Amino acid sequence: MQRLTRREFLRISALTAGTVAISTGLSGCFSSDSDSDSDNDRAVGFQHGVASGDPLQNRVLLWTRITPDDDDSSDIPVGWEVATDAEFSNLVHSGDTMARAANDYTVKVDVLDLQAGQTYYYRFKSEGDTVSPAGLTRTLPEGAVSQVRLAVLSCSNYPAGYFNVYAAAAQEAELDAVVHLGDYIYEYEQGGYASGDAEALGRTLPADNDTELLTLTDYRKRYALYHTDTDLQALHAAAPFIAVWDDHEVANDAWEDGAENHTPGEEGDFTARKTAALQAYFEWMPVRPASEDDQQTIYRSFQFGNLVSLYMLDTRIIGRDEQLSYANYLTGDPENPINAAQFEEDVTNPNRTLLGAEQLAWLQNQMATSTATWQVLGQQVLMGRMTLPAELLLSIQNPDPEVLLPLFEELATIKARMLANDPTLTPEERARLDAELPYNLDAWDGYYHEREVVLASVRELDKNLVVLAGDTHNAWGNDLKDMAGNAVGVEFATASVTSPGLEDYLGLPEDAVPGAEEALQTLIDDLQYTNINQRGYLLITLTLNEARADWRYVDTIKATSYSLDASRRMSLKTTPATRQIQAVS
Repeated sequence: MQRLTRREFLRISALTAGTVAISTGLSGCFSSDSDSDSDNDRAVGFQHGVASGDPLQNRVLLWTRITPDDDDSSDIPVGWEVATDAEFSNLVHSGDTMARAANDYTVKVDVLDLQAGQTYYYRFKSEGDTVSPAGLTRTLPEGAVSQVRLAVLSCSNYPAGYFNVYAAAAQEAELDAVVHLGDYIYEYEQGGYASGDAEALGRTLPADNDTELLTLTDYRKRYALYHTDTDLQALHAAAPFIAVWDDHEVANDAWEDGAENHTPGEEGDFTARKTAALQAYFEWMPVRPASEDDQQTIYRSFQFGNLVSLYMLDTRIIGRDEQLSYANYLTGDPENPINAAQFEEDVTNPNRTLLGAEQLAWLQNQMATSTATWQVLGQQVLMGRMTLPAELLLSIQNPDPEVLLPLFEELATIKARMLANDPTLTPEERARLDAELPYNLDAWDGYYHEREVVLASVRELDKNLVVLAGDTHNAWGNDLKDMAGNAVGVEFATASVTSPGLEDYLGLPEDAVPGAEEALQTLIDDLQYTNINQRGYLLITLTLNEARADWRYVDTIKATSYSLDASRRMSLKTTPATRQIQAVS
């Protein structure tokens, strides 16, 4: 299969670059009378809300989408206003451009010459003096910064439930930005993944977009559906997004040249599908597109003064080799079910890449030149080492709760005895624990060498590392150690917005969840915290002295009325001195 070259990749992301309007100050107010007879104004609306994103110290990207109420494919004039107050009495920017049918009537405005660390209000206007909802955005701070607050989210599957997590995050005060780590949309058809309650909840897919996404039109319509959700609109209007894609923006378990959920003979060329998916992403998301003068594509950095350097990475599309599969290492021998030697050779292959050589070199250079207190990686998949006893892992592949739960308990008990130096522990029991395998080969565990390279770079540079992750639908807190056991940093992973977690995959009854969580924390050496059955988001607060993670959970996604679940809220932190997870007192 032909690989997508870097120039082709840049061209995809730059498809919208030519349509990004540039705002440098006040350029008059939009008036539909200047473009057409007011009696012939088209009926338009702003059904998909407003958004901002990719904030820098002196600029921010604004987004909206014009919704025409007819089949006319001609372009539509649209204006914007930016002010320092909610009443828009003190305008600092205004101007107008065209919402073009060629870009699905999406509009992006790059607002320049702003003040650092300031809050701004913005709105759009179109024909017939139609006015959009107002949004609030904020530029990044510069100089000496005492605190940065980020809301971290991922994995919002529309049919699985209501976006209460987005609504709750929109209520957070003093957010500097929302970090979205991908799976903003899901590509499945009606009746597909996690859609069992969709009809009862009124969350079924529309008739013109209820098949699996394959074409540009398909992906555009799915984004349009998501952007009609009022809770998602509320979060977009509340703070600027810093976003990156994961696999479901294209297809499940995607890699550079294919995906688990793509069959070339039946679903066409994967490169064509990926091209369509990424074009729709750049059109519908408040992401500043790459150009020939901006060689970072979707991976890019954000500087919060002297406190935080945030690097948004692409661990999914641009440089990922195909995932390994345990199915290729099964021996059929009950005594030795896995060809462990071959698996170890393959998983540690130094040529296997997740980031790709170019992105890895960029990251190393960025960290080497950064003087910020905290180096934060915003990326998709778990970096923490998550190995489990092989017999438990094989049981998880085809989970039966009646078998799985006793095995969890049995192995966790053996591990607890080992940690307590129990002299009665037998060689056979030790052997059961020693035969470990990575749980998730789609994560960094499947790309062993490159993880060690990243951790070695951080340790050599003597940086304070915090890794943010999504993808798994569960909350995790991991210490990050290299293979020599050196503490390098920590990882905080967010739960999902709606997608089900391990409790669903393993078929665990609710009363069995705490025991399973405790067993996981016992069996996985570097795992300090997990929540495998609640939906929520992660609030990260960084100061000079600590990086604190506060997990917030909603009590339901199956009703529009919800509350934050305080019973299982958790707070952990790390400090520059320890570089390991500590409980918050």
